[in-house]
Amino acid sequence: MAHTRWILPLLFIAVTSAAPTLPHRAATAVSAVIKAATDRGDVPGVAVAVVNKDGLLYNEAAGMSRTATHTPMAKDTIFNMASMTKPITSVAIMMLVDEGKLKLDDNVAKYLPKWKDPLVITKFNEADGSYGVRRAKRPITIRHLLTHTSGLGYSFGSPIMAKLIEKTKKEELDLPLLFDPGDSWAYGPSTRVLGHVVEAISGQTIDVFLESKILSPLGMHDTTYHVPAAKIARVVAINRHGGDGKYVELPVQGSIPATVQGDGGLYGTASDYGLFLRMLLNRGTLNGKRILSERSARMMLASQTNVTVKVQQSTNQALSRNFPVGAGRDKWGLGFQLAAERKPNRRSPGSGTWAGIFNTHFFIDPVKEIGVVVMLQTLPFYDEPSMKLYADVEEAVYKNLK
Repeated sequence: MAHTRWILPLLFIAVTSAAPTLPHRAATAVSAVIKAATDRGDVPGVAVAVVNKDGLLYNEAAGMSRTATHTPMAKDTIFNMASMTKPITSVAIMMLVDEGKLKLDDNVAKYLPKWKDPLVITKFNEADGSYGVRRAKRPITIRHLLTHTSGLGYSFGSPIMAKLIEKTKKEELDLPLLFDPGDSWAYGPSTRVLGHVVEAISGQTIDVFLESKILSPLGMHDTTYHVPAAKIARVVAINRHGGDGKYVELPVQGSIPATVQGDGGLYGTASDYGLFLRMLLNRGTLNGKRILSERSARMMLASQTNVTVKVQQSTNQALSRNFPVGAGRDKWGLGFQLAAERKPNRRSPGSGTWAGIFNTHFFIDPVKEIGVVVMLQTLPFYDEPSMKLYADVEEAVYKNLK
């Protein structure tokens, strides 16, 4: 199995330990990009954070957090990060690896007996949803779950899973695998299973584990599954495209019910997520607190698969477009999609990324030693205006770091 070495970091920006900043031209360029996008109405609002290993380089916002009440987007606006929860849960797993409590190639059934002898789909009739199964050729391992090569799939990105759920009324975790573990790549609830593994080994619920072991030690005090009443006013509204192409705001409720699972449910700010990225840029440590071993931090951003990321075909265009960028080229680390392509004014090959379904995005570039967080709250996932803004922010950062 290939393991890509990190390239030695390049010092690309002059900073002081007290107050690191982006070069003025880069900060100005990013601010101009986000202001223009919100002024045009491409997106209602956005918050951006840029970090290096020494600190927060940039944190600004533009547009509206809630258009119905004309509430400006603020730097500390709280977003539903959805699947940006996944990398944090993946770090929790690697902490347990560091502690010797599990191994990457362990059979997940060792901790969760439900997954002993999983079934794999062998044939599928699209017309009536009928299907055949057999026993999987190999067990699902922790590594398969971390790399989305387990065979588990989400219904919104898999026509087969969507049809099976419609036919059987079962949940995704109760259906057969799309392929033998390790044979291909599919986006699915693998990290939810990892959350269950964390709970089985630690004896704590995933929210308690993440808060005590990762979020609190890193100072991510606005990141939580349980948004307190005092912070509800800071939560951004979700906007979805209406029939006329314009955004329609969904009202924010007076209380936000928590969805506590390993593959989603966390709320947080752009700058909080920047702290998480800084820990990884510092190879497992931040402000004197070690979260991961240096070896584990490196491994998470090193290729762990021989298969490439596959295009996920949306079954609900109102929820998601086809995704992700990099399909057919990129591979996967331990919780992160890894960029394969080198483009001018873009992240370096080997940079890790993922996103949440409401168009919260991030990437971490271990070559340039920089992390970028772009927080939106729009549907569908991967809609053109949101993805263009994300790309424009990235280009503005890199183009002006020369």
